[in-house]
Amino acid sequence: MRLGSQLFGDTSTPESWVNEVRKGGYRSAVCPDLTDAPEDVVRAYVRAAEASDITISEVGAWSNPISPDEAVRQEALDRCKRQLALADTVGARCCVNIAGSRGEQWDGPHPDNFTDDTFALIVDTVREIIDAVSPKRTFFALETMPWIFPDSADTYVALLKAIDRRAFAVHFDPVNIISSPRTFYRNGDMIRDFFAKLGPHIRNCHAKDIKLAGKLTVHLDEVVPGRGGLDYRTFLRELNKLDPDTSLIVEHLHAPEEGEEAARYIRSVARELDISL
Repeated sequence: MRLGSQLFGDTSTPESWVNEVRKGGYRSAVCPDLTDAPEDVVRAYVRAAEASDITISEVGAWSNPISPDEAVRQEALDRCKRQLALADTVGARCCVNIAGSRGEQWDGPHPDNFTDDTFALIVDTVREIIDAVSPKRTFFALETMPWIFPDSADTYVALLKAIDRRAFAVHFDPVNIISSPRTFYRNGDMIRDFFAKLGPHIRNCHAKDIKLAGKLTVHLDEVVPGRGGLDYRTFLRELNKLDPDTSLIVEHLHAPEEGEEAARYIRSVARELDISL
């Protein structure tokens, strides 16, 4: 696998971007914001990545393509198609979004999020995005989330079957689907189950951690890798069975020091397991 992380330095040129990735000792990175960049600039970033053996892990398409507001939905669909086309141009491992939400908060809970109608809408939406672009070098993927499909290995399997497109793949964020104390304490089992059912389809993963608080009702907080209870030994072992270019990207950091701490922890676990990052 290839470790990458959120970057805090200058990424405004291909050279500065590569320097930031190298400075952290990473071999993969999220695509810089090239949405409106001219084609020659995009190609320059691709050449810089290839020359430095850096894979582009993902192009983000963060938006709400299942919004009940038709104007918001159409704008999100357009963005997803543009970003998927960009991901294909740069050869990213995936273009990733969440499924969205039927509420006003694009990434939030809503009582309709787990209905059969919403599942069908997600299927139709992903098909439309993929069919409009027909990517040859990349895949469209949905990040696992706690309050919308896919929220488990089984619902991701169901989406893969229902969407039925070669260019639909899997993005795995285990922290996002730990939503109960039972799963928290048995998250290694959840991770093994996810890889057993979806491993060959996984293109990219996010790295963070989760901590359970001892107060009512249930409080689960995202924390920097190493500060919580995510079973990183199981996570890295399972990742290591996949394509060696599968990326693991540390995200949601607030300062460079957190990135350094997260990388140290993940690398220490990898060394213990004799796994190359």
